[in-house]
Amino acid sequence: MERAYDLVVRGGTVVDGAGGEPFEADVGVKDGVIAAVGKIAGAGAEEIDARGQIVIPGFVDIHTHYDGQATWDSHMQPSAWHGVTTVVMGNCGVGFAPCRPEDHDRLIRLMEGVEDIPFPVLADGLPWNWESYPEYLDALARRRFDVDIGSQLPHAALRVYVMGERGVDREPATEADIAAMAAIAKRAMEAGAIGFGTSRTLNHRSSDGAPIATLTAGEDELTGIAMGMAAANNGAGRGVLQVVSDFNDPAEEFAMLRRIVERSGRPLSFSLLQSPRDPEQWRFMLEQMSDAKAAGLQIRAQVATRPVGVLFGLELTVNPFSSHPSYREIKALPLAERVAALRDPEFRARLLGEEAENARAPGLSPMRAWDRIYPIGEDNPDYEPTPDHSIAAIAAERGLDPYAVALDQMLTDDGRGMLYLPLLNYADNNLEHVLTMLQHDCVVPGLSDGGAHVGMICDGSFPTTNLVHWTRDRTRGPKIPLQRMVKAQCRDTAETVGLYGRGLIAVGYRADLNVIDYDRLILKAPQVAYDLPTGGRRLIQRAEGYTATVLAGQVTYRDGQPTGALPGRLLRGAQAAPAAMAAE
Repeated sequence: MERAYDLVVRGGTVVDGAGGEPFEADVGVKDGVIAAVGKIAGAGAEEIDARGQIVIPGFVDIHTHYDGQATWDSHMQPSAWHGVTTVVMGNCGVGFAPCRPEDHDRLIRLMEGVEDIPFPVLADGLPWNWESYPEYLDALARRRFDVDIGSQLPHAALRVYVMGERGVDREPATEADIAAMAAIAKRAMEAGAIGFGTSRTLNHRSSDGAPIATLTAGEDELTGIAMGMAAANNGAGRGVLQVVSDFNDPAEEFAMLRRIVERSGRPLSFSLLQSPRDPEQWRFMLEQMSDAKAAGLQIRAQVATRPVGVLFGLELTVNPFSSHPSYREIKALPLAERVAALRDPEFRARLLGEEAENARAPGLSPMRAWDRIYPIGEDNPDYEPTPDHSIAAIAAERGLDPYAVALDQMLTDDGRGMLYLPLLNYADNNLEHVLTMLQHDCVVPGLSDGGAHVGMICDGSFPTTNLVHWTRDRTRGPKIPLQRMVKAQCRDTAETVGLYGRGLIAVGYRADLNVIDYDRLILKAPQVAYDLPTGGRRLIQRAEGYTATVLAGQVTYRDGQPTGALPGRLLRGAQAAPAAMAAE
């Protein structure tokens, strides 16, 4: 007997992504879309009992770097562990298409430096069964995933493809160069790119230390590429613009971005973080976005919802002893042997008595930034820690050297203990500024960098932090209503990149759902896994409390474990809202 629905989620508290009050309802799914919301009499071929739990749309994460992982893996973890059902990659101007064979290593070195993904991992994992950007999309389209994937045209790859060594050396683009880049951008948008990403920050360098090729690209170059996007679809325009910038002259830089949006008609988003160099600059950026919105321009900011920081550990890229001569002696040893050496009283005394050779390394400045470095807990790590929990405070309380306290922390769990240094979004030792940003109507959650920074940062878990910290557990200031945060991470992010057919629990919308035991939702501590190509190391972070994640009507995860279902596909460009909803 045929069932009325493929799936029915029964009796949950629906937080539908529209921002309204939660309500109790069943959700019926048929053919990959939501077919009914309310009291459902008909049976489903599969049913989920959601009583006592919340039912929300799948999270849409618009700032990831799965460009390489998506070519060899079907599971976009860690994001998929955290209720994410749609990811957008190709951010910050880095990616692997277009690319000529002779430039393969060049782009790998760039990704290695910018996103901390080791060269051997990429060299072994990337199949390179493409040269042009449309061919890259075709290669992805042949694959199956546990999330839907949108890709953006990366500026660095584009510049190198058109300009060769001149592009790498950051020479100004000629008119012919700009015309060629614009033509490729037009074809990329018509082939299904979600948008175009670029970087204008000195923080982005290749593994050999060279600044990213796009750092000083001129306004004429950026405008030309945007106009190529505007020419797509017979002049109707396609794609969004994504930018990360140092904003050294914020007024001038924002004015340039605004002119590009005005000329091209393309929506734009940029990374917004509180920098310790100018802790109040973000307020100016909010004002500028409000002015742009009043003028009918769509310029939004992607905001990290917790501090962007570095993790230190014996298994990770750096730790506070990385530049100590004695540690260098044992650096290449297996972890167990290093732990044994570090526990040896004689070796330990020698190590703690040394000075770092590189005084400018992270966490190793002469100021000994121990008042800003914290231990990471095991369950629900504290991402809004207070100075009295810092390594400096612990050392003072115990009458110990902070280096000794840090070493002991890293030696916990057989050498797998970690330390956390918030670098951005934490100049005031709190997240009040993030709260203000998130309440602005031109701001969306972003910057998780899922798939990147595999040896130093693990922020692909942002969506879980958004629920656990901001809507439930925060004690250092106001919380954010659950319905508002769900709207921000689902509907608002989807609209930012033109995916209007998802992010809502409503009839006709994509059946991407999360069933969450909200009261039991826990963010676990970061861990190290060795599951990349060549056995490469990466940081991962899991959660508990996701009862089920549903993609296109199929359950992809149960209790945090993949089911084997891979309904995820490459997204080919923007998507309209269902006709019935669009007409309302």
